[in-house]
Formats: sequence, structure tokens, C-alpha cells
Amino acid sequence: MKNKFAALTNPKTVALIGATERPGSVGAGLVENLWSGREKRRLFWVNPNIDQIKGATSYPSILKVPQSVDLAVIAVPAEVVPVVVNECCQKKVGAMIVVSAGFAEIGAAGQPRQDEIVGLARRAEIPLLGPNCLGLLRPQIELNASFAPFTPPAGGIAFISQSGALMNSVIDRSGLENYGFSSLISYGNGADISLVDLLWLADRDQQSKVIAVYLEGLDHGREFMEVAREITPHKPIIILKAGRTELGQRAAASHTASLAGADQVYRAAFKQSGVLSAGTLEELFDWAKALCWLPRVKDGVAILTNGGGIGVLATDEASDQGLTLSNLTEATAARLKESDCFPREMVFNNPLDIIGDADTERYRSAMEILLNQKDINTLVVIQTKQTMTDIQANMEAIVDMAKKHPAKALISVCLPGRLSQPAINWLESHHIPNYSDPARALKAARRLIY
Repeated sequence: MKNKFAALTNPKTVALIGATERPGSVGAGLVENLWSGREKRRLFWVNPNIDQIKGATSYPSILKVPQSVDLAVIAVPAEVVPVVVNECCQKKVGAMIVVSAGFAEIGAAGQPRQDEIVGLARRAEIPLLGPNCLGLLRPQIELNASFAPFTPPAGGIAFISQSGALMNSVIDRSGLENYGFSSLISYGNGADISLVDLLWLADRDQQSKVIAVYLEGLDHGREFMEVAREITPHKPIIILKAGRTELGQRAAASHTASLAGADQVYRAAFKQSGVLSAGTLEELFDWAKALCWLPRVKDGVAILTNGGGIGVLATDEASDQGLTLSNLTEATAARLKESDCFPREMVFNNPLDIIGDADTERYRSAMEILLNQKDINTLVVIQTKQTMTDIQANMEAIVDMAKKHPAKALISVCLPGRLSQPAINWLESHHIPNYSDPARALKAARRLIY
């Protein structure tokens, strides 16, 4: 398939129609975000009521812009959008993003307007994203064609969302959770460019390692399954499906004009297509982080902890997830017993409780011995903060072990707090995920199993 979306995802010239510097407006948010990437592309402002924006000419119409335009971003009242889209078609822009609301999501009053702009775009063979969407961001190339609060860090997660407001919250949260994005695309009503198109784009983006999706409904179910089946063997797709209940389906219909459909039908389609189905927003990004940063592995898990109780919780969750806790071999048990790092009263089982006074040398030795056992493919390292626990040094030991055993998955469990958060941030800067709860860690570990 030819990439007809190049003007959308990597534009060299962008025109913002509805540009303004009025504080608190969508147009002002778009101006600021596009301005942040001004060194990468040429920007043009279009607003017939303003002479200058950011010291540059504001044109009365896109037809007056003196250069060809790759991407036109449209942020004007809904009733004006058809006129603007028609002018963009006359201008022969490469792609359009319509962030304006007031289309099929409001029902019969907006559907004809949506049909009109889609008809114009398709006759001109110009891809149209939206309407009723946040826009598009690609942090790696400093493209923020959205009214998001800021541009999040670059990384390996491609996030596709029908909801723009939810995407804004995810962007805000990403700074605390330390994950980054190859792209973020809000497609709103999906009137022209569909989820199927966006999955195709994310798959072909070499920066993306995993695709995370917030979905309310599908109009192209068969095409979705075909594309998902093609992608999931080499790039994971995780979907959080909203509208599981009758009330939720009604809400979805009024939000983005989505055909939500029966939850069991979607779950069956996801399973047949190899798609992972997340139950919460937290799971969506917990799993995305793990799949982005860690290798896919065979079953076989070990749990290392300095607290017996939290080790039991982790064991329960491993069982609930259907994970296999590897029995320690005689050779592994012998190495542990022979080491001077472990007290004589220790019991050498899996989970391995190295007791509350464990120092970094004990953690490091235990990790090394466990990871040398062939059928241990995932190691969950749990720390509870004791007086003698050096969390930063322990995190450094985890990173060292991950480098030494790159084919194995190391996952940290450490509750964020005043003392531990800096060390957690350091660990995740080295692409080792940390989770605040063993249940989150083991659910993520389950998704790494192939």
C-alpha cells in the first residue's frame, strides 16, 4: 500500500486555519504547539480577522497562502468547516486535520455536514483526520499539530485514540510514568481516516515498538481483523475498548458517533486477531511500557523480594495470571547456599525472600544466580524500603543484570515515594519498567509471554 499519508505524518509546510493568539482558545493552543516545531517546517497562519500572529502574516484564506501546503489544520466553527475544506481541496493540500466538533457526534444536525466534508475530501483524494479530534503529535520530529497541553517525550509507543480529552490526560500522565511516544493520533469521529489506516501507519513507523489504542467503536470490523492479524505477529497491539455496557455504548454514540456494539463480539475479534484486550487505562500503558522495553520471552518466572508478605501477593497474582513459577534447580539452590551473601536461616524457594535486611550485594548475587537458571525467563525484583535498603544501588544492579542477560525480562516492583521516586526515574530511563504493585507487574509479565 502506497503511503498516501506522508503529508499528514511528516509535513514540510503546515497551515493553521483558525489561528489566533487569544488566551485559552483552541486556536492559540494549536499556534503554540506548531510554533514549537518551527525549525523543522514552514508555518502559515490563516485568519481573515487578524493581520499578524507571532510576527508573521495572517492570510485571509488558505487560497492566499503563497506556497503549496502539505498539511492544513482546521480549527473554525463547524458551520464554516465545509467552506474551508472546499478551499483546501482547491489549494490541493496534502492532508487535512479537522479538530472542530459539531458533526456526526451531535446526531442528525451534524451528520450532513460531516458527509459533505468527507465527500469533498474523497473527491479531491485528500486524507482527512477527524472531525472532532485533538490532532496529531510525533515527538521525534517535533510535530505537534494538536491542542494538547504539551509535547510528551519521544519513545516507542504509538497511541491511537478516539477521545482527544483522554489523550490529553495520557500526555499529562506520561511525565510521571516515564513512557514516551513515537506518535499520538486522535481521530475523533474517524469520518475518513479510520483506525485501520492508523494501524497501518503505526506498523510502518520504525520508531514504534507497540501500538496502544483507546477504542469506542468500529465501522470496518473485517478490515480491522485482517490488518491486526498481519501486524500482531511482529508488533503488539493493545486495545482498551470503551462501551462495554449498554449505558457506555450510548455514551460512546454521543461522544464520537461510534457504533460501540456488543462487548463479547469485540473480545472475540481481538482474540482471533492476536490483539491484547486491556481492562483499564492503567493496564493499557503498563503493558505497553513492558512490551516496548522488554523482550518477549517463554514462560518461567522467578520472584525476588525482601518482604515476605509482598512476595506472597506477587505469587498469588502469578497464579491468577497462569504464569509458571520455576522450581529452583538443585544447582541453583546449591549456589545460593554456598554464597556468603545469604544468612543461614534463609529458605531457598521461588519466591526467593532474601529478608528485610538485604543489601545491594545480596540483591545482586540473588539476581545473578536466578538468571543463570535456564528456565527462569522473567525476574520480578521487589523492594520494600527498609532502613538499610539502598534503592538507587539496587536499581543500578538491576540495570547491570539486564545488560548481562538481554534475552530475559527484568521487572521492578517498588512503591513510588519521596525516597524511592528518583531511583525509579533513573531505572526507567534505562528502559526497565517499575510498577507500584506486584499485581500490575505480574499482569504486565503475562503479556510478554509468547
